[in-house]
Amino acid sequence: MPEVAPIPLSQLTTLRTGGEPARLIEARTADELVAALREVWADGDEWFVLGGGSNLFVGDEPFDGTVIRVRTAGIEELPGSRPETVRLRVQAGHDWDALVAETVERGLAGIEAMSGIPGTVGAAPVQNVGAYGQEIVQTLVEVELIDESTGDVSVVPAAELGLGFRTSVLKQHYGSIPDRSAVILSVTLELERVGAGERPITGDQLRGALGLDADDAVSLRWIRDHVLATRARKGMVLDAEDPDTWSAGSFFQNAIVSEAFARTLPEACPKWPMAPVLDPVTVIPLAAFDGILPPPPVERHEVKVSAAWLIENAGLRRGFRFPRSRAGLSTKHTLALTNRGEATAAEISELARFVQSRVHSEFGLILQPEPVLVNVEL
Repeated sequence: MPEVAPIPLSQLTTLRTGGEPARLIEARTADELVAALREVWADGDEWFVLGGGSNLFVGDEPFDGTVIRVRTAGIEELPGSRPETVRLRVQAGHDWDALVAETVERGLAGIEAMSGIPGTVGAAPVQNVGAYGQEIVQTLVEVELIDESTGDVSVVPAAELGLGFRTSVLKQHYGSIPDRSAVILSVTLELERVGAGERPITGDQLRGALGLDADDAVSLRWIRDHVLATRARKGMVLDAEDPDTWSAGSFFQNAIVSEAFARTLPEACPKWPMAPVLDPVTVIPLAAFDGILPPPPVERHEVKVSAAWLIENAGLRRGFRFPRSRAGLSTKHTLALTNRGEATAAEISELARFVQSRVHSEFGLILQPEPVLVNVEL
């Protein structure tokens, strides 16, 4: 078993918090990863899997369990479902942005707007990562995973993962357990061959973020470069010299609320209607039809609202921090809670709770944390 000497998790997470685990395993092959998981599950140890550490908030106390660090890497090219597409099977520990860079270099479209997102490929489907109108659900074909309940390895189609806004059946939401306790071993994406040339961009959100008109044509390389620049201005590209990037990215999720609740928020609050879930067609056997049609179901649409706007308009500006605290809001983006230098998890928790309380007091909703919380509570 590839066990290594434990080190504080503050050295392995982008938020730079976390005590030392009792045991640390580094899996560099899929077989090592499967063997490690099966052993830990059989022993009944407390455990969690660590990829890039960019979506974790870990407590200060030592973690009395096993951390399995996924270090697998590699890209396998497979035939696509159509002549103009190609499939890539990517190992779970492969760096996400390195994958995006590789697809841009090969002229493959579908994930270029997700440039600069930290973390590993295996973590991407767990929370259905996305940016500027692209989400992994749009290109994900299937994942290979291992289930904790059985220890079996299987290939699961994307349609069975319950992919939604920053969620899936695999995600551990704050205060709950995942619907399916499993670890991804590899991810298969289907991308479009478009080459290095310029082409029109169809997504309104991406065009708006990059300042493009409907008839502007740009290359994949242009999109990647400009997305990276846009994210860097918000402190969302990791930089060892910039404390604004010592974070878990967006600490709070954009809130998903009912249409009725959204109408109670100020007009200036950015809101984006979510696509309604369409009900299946109701089929009534002719022999059972009595001439009366049942009333159509009432559609309850949901609306996504900007957590950043809610935070700022609850009176918390960029750079806010308590006196003498080493935790603060990013000076570039209010959604990021940052470690300004050797902050404890307790300091970051204090700031997170204060943000939640201010938004709840002002607007009547509780913002939910986006990162996975380990050994810590809000």
